[in-house]
This record gives sequence, structure tokens and C-alpha cells, in this order.
Amino acid sequence: MRTNRAKEKLKKGEPTFGTWLSLGDLYATRVLARLGFDWMTLDIEHSAIDWSQATMIFGAIADAGCVPLARVPEGNHHYIKRVLDAGAWGIVVPMVDTVEQAEIAIAAAKYPPTGNRSIGGGMHSMNFGATAGDYYLKANDEIMVVLMTESPRGIENAEAIYSLPGLDAIFIGPNDLRFQMRTPDGTFPTSEEHEAAIQKVIEVGKKVGTPTGLHAMDAESALQRVQEGMQFMAIGSDLRMMTSRAQEIVSAVAPDVEDKDIARY
Repeated sequence: MRTNRAKEKLKKGEPTFGTWLSLGDLYATRVLARLGFDWMTLDIEHSAIDWSQATMIFGAIADAGCVPLARVPEGNHHYIKRVLDAGAWGIVVPMVDTVEQAEIAIAAAKYPPTGNRSIGGGMHSMNFGATAGDYYLKANDEIMVVLMTESPRGIENAEAIYSLPGLDAIFIGPNDLRFQMRTPDGTFPTSEEHEAAIQKVIEVGKKVGTPTGLHAMDAESALQRVQEGMQFMAIGSDLRMMTSRAQEIVSAVAPDVEDKDIARY
């Protein structure tokens, strides 16, 4: 059975770099998966991607030698079981604010007796180049569990959440964190307040020995975060890469055209 090299690198204290897949396009995925990213996360939370699409994309990533991950819409047993049975090698769970939410997500990603994931399927083992029997025995060691800290409440509970067994990394969605930090009258946090929250996540991660990461806009920002101690770094997305390059071209040939920032990541 193949091993999850992204998970291995995290355990060794090494940084990993990946990107987000928002387009749900098989051709684009096959190209990107061969370029050298450690992992690629299919965004099922915010993109209109169905289960059949997801299954093909996970298979394409795994066949290219990259690690396929899935950001699920919610950290419950239903979504986590579906993406793992569809062939993902790990999960990214949004909006984890409490220990209870974290425990539910971790348990759903692990077979008994560690967790409560249901036995079944065959696509999962195919992506690992294994028999179903071998997969059932070894999946708990290879599946990655990444939980997202995206709110002040999540940061308040950070040490307890980050200390849970079975957790491989913590990931910050900086935009959601910024919006969750708004005051009742709608005022956004200052850049300094936002950065202080990010640094708190890094600090707690180092304290308990859990890798942390962030969604960065470019390679330079990602490398800077690695210098600060982060290990699980997402850089842009397939959509961002396409639109950014297209905007550069349009700006060069038609400088009078208004710049339109279509892709957040």
C-alpha cells in the first residue's frame, strides 16, 4: 500500500506545499498534479462539485503521484465518509470551533476501534494501490486529518483542539477568520489584530507539536509563513492561477480594461 508522503513530511517537521482546486476540471487537475505539489485539496465546501466529479479528480491526483485531499462542507460522518470512500487521502474540515466538533471529524476519518468510519467501497483502496483488506488495516495511519481554525472561538479552544490524537495539521482560512473577527457593528479587525490571531495559532501549534498552515496568495507569502514555523501551506488555486495570468496578459495588451479580481484564492 502506498504511503502518504505529505503526512510523512509533516511528521518530520518539514513544510508541505499544495493548492486548492475550485474548477472541478479533470484536465486542469491532471496537469497541476504533475507539477510537484505535495498535495491538492478539492474544495467541495464552496464549489459546485458532485461525487462523480470528486471521485475522478481524486483518482487523477493519486495516479499522478500527488496526495488528494478534500475540504468537506461540514465535519460530519456523512461528508467525511463519502470523500474518503471516493478516494481522498485526507480531509480538511472547516469551521472547527470546539473540541466536540474536532472529535466528531477525527472519529469519522478513522476505522474502529480508533474511530467510527464505516467499512465499504473500493475506490479508496485503488487510489492507494492496495487491496481493500490492506486498506482497512492501514488507512488509519495514512489518512490525513486537517482541521480549520477560522474564528476567535476556535482560537480560544486552540490548545485543547490541537492536542487531540489523530490530528495531523491545523489550517487557517484567513478570509473567514477576518470576517469572524468583525465586531457587532460590522467593523473589521485591523491588520495588526488579524495578524495577532494568526500568530496565536502558530504559537499554540508549536506548543503542542501540531503543524499549522495558511492559505497564501503567492509563493513568497507561503515561504514567509514557513519561516515563522508553518508547515501546511496552500498557495492560491487553479482558478486563481488561471485568472491571475489572464489578467497579466489583458493588462499588457489592453491596459485601459478595468482589473477584475474574480478569484479570492
